[in-house]
Amino acid sequence: MLMRVSSTAKKGPFCPWPSSVSSSASSRFLCSASFKALKRREIHTIQNVCGTILNITLLRCIPFSCRSSYHTETSHVSKPDCLPMEDASTQMTSRHLDLNSLKRKPWPDFDFKSHRGSSNHSGPPVPETGHNNSCRHNGIQNAAYATDSKKNNLSPNHFAKEPYAKLSRLLISGKNKILNKPMIQLQKKGKTKKSGQVDAKTLEIFCKRLSSFYSQVWVVDNIAAAKEVVRKLTGQYRHWVHACDTEVAKINVKQETPIDHGEVICLSIYSGPEADFGDGKSCIWVDVLNGGGSALLNEFAPFFEDPAIKKVWHNYSFDNHVIENYGIKLSGFHADTMHMARLWDSSRRNEGGYSLEALTGDPRVMSGAELELEKDLIGKISMKTIFARKKLKKDGSEGKTSMIPAVEELQREERRLWVCYSALNAISTLKLHESLEKKLVAKSCKPDKKPVQEKSMFDFYREYWQKFGEILVKMEAEGMSVDRPYLAEIEKVAKAEQEVAVNMFRNWASKYCPDAKYMNVGSDTQLRHLLFGGTRDSKDDDVRIFKVPNTEGVIEVGKKTPTKLRNIKLHPVGITFPTEIYTPGGLRSVSGYALKILAEKISAQYDFTDETADLLLEDDADNAAMTYVDEADYEMKFHTLQERREAFHAIASLCKICSIDSLISNFIIPLQGSNIAGKDGRIHYSLNINTETGRLSARRPNLQNQPALEKDRYKIRQAFIAAPGNSLLVADYGQLELRILAHLADCKSMLDAFKAGVDFHSKTAMNMYPHIREAVEMEQVLLEWHPQLGDTKPLVPLLKDAFALERRKAKMLNFSIAYGITPLGLARDWKVSVNEAKNTVDLWYKERQEVLRWQEARKREARELSEVHTLLGRACRFPSFSPVTRTHRDRIERAAIYTPVQGSAADVAMCAMLEISKNVRLQELGWILLLQVHDEVILEGPSESAEVAKAIVVECMSKPFNGKNILNVDLNVDAKCAQNWYAAK
Repeated sequence: MLMRVSSTAKKGPFCPWPSSVSSSASSRFLCSASFKALKRREIHTIQNVCGTILNITLLRCIPFSCRSSYHTETSHVSKPDCLPMEDASTQMTSRHLDLNSLKRKPWPDFDFKSHRGSSNHSGPPVPETGHNNSCRHNGIQNAAYATDSKKNNLSPNHFAKEPYAKLSRLLISGKNKILNKPMIQLQKKGKTKKSGQVDAKTLEIFCKRLSSFYSQVWVVDNIAAAKEVVRKLTGQYRHWVHACDTEVAKINVKQETPIDHGEVICLSIYSGPEADFGDGKSCIWVDVLNGGGSALLNEFAPFFEDPAIKKVWHNYSFDNHVIENYGIKLSGFHADTMHMARLWDSSRRNEGGYSLEALTGDPRVMSGAELELEKDLIGKISMKTIFARKKLKKDGSEGKTSMIPAVEELQREERRLWVCYSALNAISTLKLHESLEKKLVAKSCKPDKKPVQEKSMFDFYREYWQKFGEILVKMEAEGMSVDRPYLAEIEKVAKAEQEVAVNMFRNWASKYCPDAKYMNVGSDTQLRHLLFGGTRDSKDDDVRIFKVPNTEGVIEVGKKTPTKLRNIKLHPVGITFPTEIYTPGGLRSVSGYALKILAEKISAQYDFTDETADLLLEDDADNAAMTYVDEADYEMKFHTLQERREAFHAIASLCKICSIDSLISNFIIPLQGSNIAGKDGRIHYSLNINTETGRLSARRPNLQNQPALEKDRYKIRQAFIAAPGNSLLVADYGQLELRILAHLADCKSMLDAFKAGVDFHSKTAMNMYPHIREAVEMEQVLLEWHPQLGDTKPLVPLLKDAFALERRKAKMLNFSIAYGITPLGLARDWKVSVNEAKNTVDLWYKERQEVLRWQEARKREARELSEVHTLLGRACRFPSFSPVTRTHRDRIERAAIYTPVQGSAADVAMCAMLEISKNVRLQELGWILLLQVHDEVILEGPSESAEVAKAIVVECMSKPFNGKNILNVDLNVDAKCAQNWYAAK
């Protein structure tokens, strides 16, 4: 609903209140509007006075007076696929939204087929699903799915990471409409379908249609029938393409690796409508649960292990691992439709993602498939909708919440419907493959600077991603050994240091509020009240009562014995701390990032960082040291310098608590668990091609999020070890993305620097700072040092050592410009004026005009084609420019700059891994690929041949394109062998 009011407002023709209304009143106005929208469960779009569109969605009310841009949440996150963005329309207000507060609540641990492979599920910060998806269909035993029958039933696809993801309503009215039109029309174009939003009548009609499909399914529930089916699969139909799918029980796919976990309960194979396995039935459904167990499944080994029989999967990795748990080695991999879909369109995150249901339910995706009887069934309604049951209350009546029974129970009690549902997934996979193959064939591949003969994206898939998909599965199966005793030891150290930091903060806070020494420092509510008082724009009392564990055994007044919980009274410390970041609900953020900014502001005019460099979040000590702030005191009133210093130490200790907690919960404890380990004790991560740029991500655990080597407080990499008698080989590209940028832009200055072997960041620092240039010219420092035989150290210091801080800033500048940063964004990141930032950017571009021209060309390409291309011609798509706001358009333009660079880096790393995997000599020596993180590749093999293997790996990575280097600049590779990952860095 668009709200229009009189044009008497100060700015904008659609201001929702008159100009005389105060900002606080406007906040209440929007809150009221949001509340009404919530009651009707609609999305109200209100255009604010600055002309910016503000989407008020369910439970996401952001008062106008503190409106902020979502994009600023990533401005200080240095991850490969999370780049800073600017808001040109609002000129970057000083208020931000908290990155951590945008996380959705974890989806309950249930599992359903239709959402396998979705990239938009909720969960940990980085786990974008893909290669092995946590939202896979295979059932979790007794997994409950909680939903309110009076509210919209939302699928995980709606909990997208994108803050702009909208919720759509599935509207169904009229019996005749349902009967006379395909159910695919129930989903409006461009909307994310809510798979659970179906009325009882529609569900009944759908289930009848689904059950009628049973006549097309050939059920195999005994050894004799299995032998006959396998005879046809390996004989009569061996040259056909077969889609395969499994349903798995006794596994929590969000927390457990499928390697040595889970039990296959049924198997579906579809070879096309022309196949006949008996009575004209074309789809096979194998009852592993009740028809013979592993003995029945092993009858299909000749089919699965035959490399000449082509097999198609959706999320091949998962099916491969669970089938190989039975001793069957899969071969004949033909395609993974999830990877094909990502290759065709990398921008589907807000269009349902890459789950089987989302893809097959999208007419645009399925337009290339010939659908017959299944056209009204594929991709329409999820497993949750079909099989969820109401929980019963104690009195026997139905409750509000629903749950999906264990898949074993469904297979036994809802057999006919379950058979049709699971068999339909194999059919959906083959039809999806049919459509995507046509679309990829029709899509041109455009390699950089090479107008070669006609080459399609399907050719690209067959040449690269098909082989790469198999390599990733093998790497997951290999896993890595971990030193669990070491992890247990550093866990004790981490928790002890965390407790010290907690006590440091409590001691400071108790000087102002006595009960603060008992507070729960991990409670955002308590911490927010202590530091900032009540919620913004409210009149909360200064004193609030909280319940905390009664660890001291205090006996309260009126009680005879200590209670489990006790009451404490908290009031604000009395210092007016500034607030830069707010949660989507309008509360002051107390996340680690928000606290880091607060610590920087407290110490803005004073250098306290050296005293507590280890207290800040990972790289925060460096950032704090580089912060230049000219504001006076940010309204903070400290009576003495000592009081300011104590406040800084207290807030810094909170940052340390957050940092340690992240390491404990994301790495130290999970790496010790058996849920991600196989029977051999090695951990098995999940590797995914699920980023817009094509770079790999890892989950269970998220290895990409490890702290930088020099900031690795507890040396977590040291826990990754080689097996006895083996060594780890770690090879890393040097400045890969900048080298790729130099090649793509054909920048003479950058190419000359790399060819001369100069440290590019040091050279940038020399050009930025006159005093460094003077030091280099006077030979007080060396820009680069090339040791000769017998040399142990240079006669004078290296620039990167003598001017480490300036070089670090130069490095930030190099990568920021490679990612398309503007003076406005640089001013925000460096805490300098826009003019100063502009001068710095202009100075950088002065010698590198080719880069500026290349970046402008990529923006035009994105505007005209809605896509850009990588080094090898892989297309990376963006949303259309026409319906987006200026802020979104700026964001897409920035993505158009960094996506070709990061995507090309992903191409280089992929080709290097393909070269390594097919190297016969490495295979003979016994070296295997284990992991790839960012620009780093890890192998394991016998220690006796480590040096030989290292030379081969360096050669493969230096010439990754079938033994050649097609770039105009050399690829620099550093490699080292050691017993653990940390020592090999």
